[in-house]
Amino acid sequence: MSALVEPDAPSAVDGGTRRLVVACGAVAREVLAVVRLNGWTDVDVRCLPAGLHNEPHEIAGAVDAMLRELASGYDAVFVAYADCGTAGALDAVLDLHGVERLPGAHCYAFYAGAAAWDELQDEEPGTFYLTDFLVRHFDALVIRGLGLDRHPELRDDVFGNYRRLVYLAQTDDPTLVPRAEAAAERLGLAFELRRTGYGGLQPALKRFGAPRRDG
Repeated sequence: MSALVEPDAPSAVDGGTRRLVVACGAVAREVLAVVRLNGWTDVDVRCLPAGLHNEPHEIAGAVDAMLRELASGYDAVFVAYADCGTAGALDAVLDLHGVERLPGAHCYAFYAGAAAWDELQDEEPGTFYLTDFLVRHFDALVIRGLGLDRHPELRDDVFGNYRRLVYLAQTDDPTLVPRAEAAAERLGLAFELRRTGYGGLQPALKRFGAPRRDG
């Protein structure tokens, strides 16, 4: 699979250390925001299609292909995926390449933080989660992705065991909260907002992206 090159990704400094982040398209905006906030001019970001979010069995192979294509050109590489439903297949690929990834099972966990995620699940196991990305692409990934636009009667079959929708908000974008509330109403779920910021994404990337000094 060929790389999707993020056009706004920072360019490496000529002759200096070059670092690469291979990112899930569903967290690309947030990864780029952290890179820019920290002023890392030696970090490049390359994104795989966000549609892999719905095809987790394809993630490990796609990451492997991108690492084989690009990793040799960089001094250090980090993968901005959690396990994301690969059932350990992604970790097996990363072990082969000697590359680290984001902590946790999925983006909801690393955004919320491990302890907060466990609390959310203990409070209500029947919770459907949205991030900023999923709010923006709710119709494409959830409604059309699950065929609910063509077969709305399937809503209760798909979401009948859910009780609430929790929006884990990475930003304070005022346009996203009403869209998340509308998504909850459309699915027949109670709505709850949790502002997480970038959660575990920022410290993980800061450990990778911080300038390294000899000696």
